[in-house]
Formats: sequence, C-alpha cells, structure tokens
Amino acid sequence: MEFKANDAVDAPAPRRGSKLFKRAVTLVAVAVIFAVGVGVGDGRINPLYFLGNKPVATDLPASLNYSSVNQVYKSLKDNYDGKVTENQLNDGLKHGLAEATEDPYTVFFTAAEAKTFNDQLNNSFSGIGAQLGQDSSGNLQVMSPISGLPADKAGLRAQDIIVSINGKTTSGQSVDEAVTQIRGPKGTKVALQVIRNKTEPLTFTIIRQDIVMPSVTTKTLDGNIGYLQISTFANDTTDLTQKAATQFASAHVKGIILDLRNDPGGLLEAAVKVSSLWVPDGKMILQEKRGSVVGQTYYGLGDNKLNGIPTVVLINEGSASASEITAGALHDDKAAYLIGTKSYGKGVVQQLINFGDGSQLKVTVASWYRPNGQNINKKGITPDLISKLSDADIKAGNDTQLQAAQAYLNK
Repeated sequence: MEFKANDAVDAPAPRRGSKLFKRAVTLVAVAVIFAVGVGVGDGRINPLYFLGNKPVATDLPASLNYSSVNQVYKSLKDNYDGKVTENQLNDGLKHGLAEATEDPYTVFFTAAEAKTFNDQLNNSFSGIGAQLGQDSSGNLQVMSPISGLPADKAGLRAQDIIVSINGKTTSGQSVDEAVTQIRGPKGTKVALQVIRNKTEPLTFTIIRQDIVMPSVTTKTLDGNIGYLQISTFANDTTDLTQKAATQFASAHVKGIILDLRNDPGGLLEAAVKVSSLWVPDGKMILQEKRGSVVGQTYYGLGDNKLNGIPTVVLINEGSASASEITAGALHDDKAAYLIGTKSYGKGVVQQLINFGDGSQLKVTVASWYRPNGQNINKKGITPDLISKLSDADIKAGNDTQLQAAQAYLNK
C-alpha cells in the first residue's frame, strides 16, 4: 500500500447487494492490506502529497440532499425494535459515504478505528501477526502471515480466505471490522475458519500476543552478499535501511538482496528514500496523477550509496504498494534484477484527512506510475525470473527464491 501523510492499507468491503459484492469470488486481491491485529499499508499515506490539483469527482453536488435519508431515519426511529445510538447512526452514515465509492482504499475511521489504524502504521499492535486484504468480491484474505508470529506458527498461509472470526461470518465485513475482531489482549484466543484452495474449511485457534517489530532485518550471507528485508515501510524504515546501506558499502559486499516479499507497503516517503539508495539524484522514482493531470513527481534524493552494487529484489504476491514502488523504480533504473512471483498490484495513493473529533477519512487521491510509465494497479509487476515456492519447500524451510537470488549474484 502506499499512503500519503502516512500510507496504509485498509479497505471497506463492498456492501451486500452491490455489483461488486455480487461478483463471483476471485483470488485477485484488491489492494487492501492489513497486518492483522494489524493493518498495514498500501503504500501508506504520503505526507508530502501535493493537493493543489482539481478534484476528479467534479460531477458531485456541492452538498447532499438529505431528505430521503431523513425519511429512512424516521422510519427506522419509528419502527426499529432494538437499541441504537445517535452516534452509531452518524458513524454509519459516514462509513456509508466512503463505502459508496466502491473503492477498497477509501475508508472512514471513527476515532477509535483511527487510533487502531495509526498504531498499526507504527508497527505496534496486539494480535496474531498476519497481513490481511480483500479480494475484488470483498472476501477477507490472508496476504501473508508474518514469519515467526502466532498466525505463521498456527499454520495460516497466504491467500487463505477467512470466512469466520470466532464463529461470526466475515461476509460483508470491512478489513477494519475484521481487524478489530482479530485484535485483542495478549494471551487471549481468536478462532479463524478459512477456505484454502477452495477446499473444505480449516479452523485455527490462535493466541494473541503483543507485537512490536522493526521494519528492517539485515545480515551478510555467504559470499559477502548483503541481505536486507523490509517487512513494511514504516517510520523506522529510512533510518534502518540507511544504516544497513552504510554497513554494506563499508564491507564492499559483492551484491545485495532486497527482500520485499510479503511487504504490504507503507509510507510513500520511506519508499522514495529507500529507492534513493540506488536511484541517482534527479532520476524518477514515481509519478502521481489525478485523472490525467500530473500531481507530483518523485526523484532520487542523492543518497545513492548502493548504486552500482549488483542487486536482486525479491517480490511475490504479497508485495504491494510502497514495495512495488521500490521494486519498479530499481528495475526501471536497471539498478536491480527482480526474482520471485508477480506482485500484488496496488497503483493508487491515499490521503489521510483528520477531523476534530479524532475521526479520519482515508481517501484515494491519485494513481502512481513507474518511471517506465506503467500503472500497476490490479496488474502487479512481473519479475525478470519467475521462481515459486512449493508447499513442500515452505514446510521444509527451503527458500528456493532466496537461493535463486544468491545464484544470480554469484555468477
């Protein structure tokens, strides 16, 4: 995902009865990603975003006529046999306005939901540790379990469809609602029922834990190859990658493996700064457009200490938004060779708008384009070398994609 003012990724599920909801279930994920108990980002919200362009939705009235809404409200008030508060109704209207766009990245957050969302952006949460998304029919989908965390240890896999949480169906739920149910105090349990490869449902009972993760992991592999893994583009990513780059340059590494597999995205600013470690000053990293009008173009920032070092970027179907920006920028600059499987395909950017009561609107404000002019939304990036991990390799801990990267750099 990528966000402005902070990127993130969470999208509302389509409403029941909508055209999108009625479509047949597919496994083509729409760019909605959440690190469960988590909720991370599409590319997150970019604090640097230029908002001076004319809005695209110019055919909307200056204000809405609420007469028909009031008719529904009066009928509900006069006839509903249950309890509901005025705040709940107002929040429902706001959620509905965002959902009416049928854009999985445009979401209204109440104050409580906004707090949860921003906690997730900072890589600090209590949950099970899995990146979640929605497919194009609004089905809740595991993008990837985070290695070593409860979801991974319990056996959840990428592309599992979560059909119920603690016995409650996820049909028609937004990612936000699902994350709220999956999150919980450390030591408590959550039961997830999933469909895997269209087979019979599987049930997993997972114990929640407090999760605080640095976004970057580094090490030196055999043959003096530097390995840098980014799990999400967060607040700490820029500093950690710059430190790693300095270490790799000082050690005169033979090559670098940048592992962006299962990275759902994050802060756009972080993606630009990471890309700038390879991309020279003044060369394009990405361009944003609102409609057909160019809003902002991002260039290398001149800190390209890794430029010229042979580099492989690992991507897969869980690589989205900010990670796709980075992979695309390095590839188009001929600074890196891509290995793995086709990436997720999120080519839009969101802006966070804050309201006085602590609530927020996350709204799609632009599409982003690679230096080669391509928008990858719902298409993804196809690597130079296709390398798939089999179920047997995953179970055995045999990382054939990493091995392929090492072999390429050792040529």
